[in-house]
Amino acid sequence: MKKIVTSIALLLAATFIFAQVSSKEAEQAYKILESTDDTLAYHGDYSATISLVIEKPGKPKENLQYKIYERTDKDLMTIVQIFPQADKGKGYLRDGDNIWTYDPISRKFTHTSIKEALGDSDVKLDDVNQSKTRWRDNYNIAEFKTGTLGKYEVYIITLDAKTTEPSYQKSTLYIRKDIPLVLKEEDFSGSGRLMRTILIPKYSKVPAGYVATQIIMKDELNKGESTQQVISDLTFDKLPDRLFTKAYLEGKKKKKRYKESFQQNRFLSFYHIREFKNEKIIYSINIIKSYCNCSLCPV
Repeated sequence: MKKIVTSIALLLAATFIFAQVSSKEAEQAYKILESTDDTLAYHGDYSATISLVIEKPGKPKENLQYKIYERTDKDLMTIVQIFPQADKGKGYLRDGDNIWTYDPISRKFTHTSIKEALGDSDVKLDDVNQSKTRWRDNYNIAEFKTGTLGKYEVYIITLDAKTTEPSYQKSTLYIRKDIPLVLKEEDFSGSGRLMRTILIPKYSKVPAGYVATQIIMKDELNKGESTQQVISDLTFDKLPDRLFTKAYLEGKKKKKRYKESFQQNRFLSFYHIREFKNEKIIYSINIIKSYCNCSLCPV
């Protein structure tokens, strides 16, 4: 814990040297930003577990957990909530510019945006989406600086959004010079008000590159509110195409919904069983026994 606190303190203690942005420096800044994408391990298919711990003053910590599947080179992403139990099965689906949320209770999909938050956290879909950022399409380079952040020499690049895709109008990124990894991000409103600070105290090296395995997001509007994100269970195997479909999210809940309805109807008489068979639904004797308590069933 002491090590984490020290890392965060170093990330916050930034000094920098101003430099006027020229067209040459703007081009250099774009190349640095693009190199941050190349340094990360996400170059195709991957899956992972995302664990979130949400802290709000006066409230108990809230824990959320999701499974994410992504095909970064095709802008395909599926997220399924796996904890808490009450929200299990909720999901998000991205196919290019189309993004939907899925409600397993109503079994309906609703169009949303990349700015949608995961639950009640400070994490947005844009934060977990690892498709290569279209830096040149979405941002202008507002400022280019060099300086230090804790023990690291860094580039400090301020971006102005020129499309509606970015979640914030302005963002400042602190990027290591020796390895192009983002250590800190500050997100601002159009008026220049600091909205959110992101600290990345931990990266893990895997064969394909680097992975930010611990991220801390601080809500600057509501002091004391923060979300810690931890990435685990990373795999980079080829994923089945079915994972990136609406049918997959619907199917995640179908079996559970049927099982629940089967459990609720515990008085399965012989006639119930015969009716099921007429519908060509076959159940083993053991399954029927586990759900039926009536005296009429011949099991």
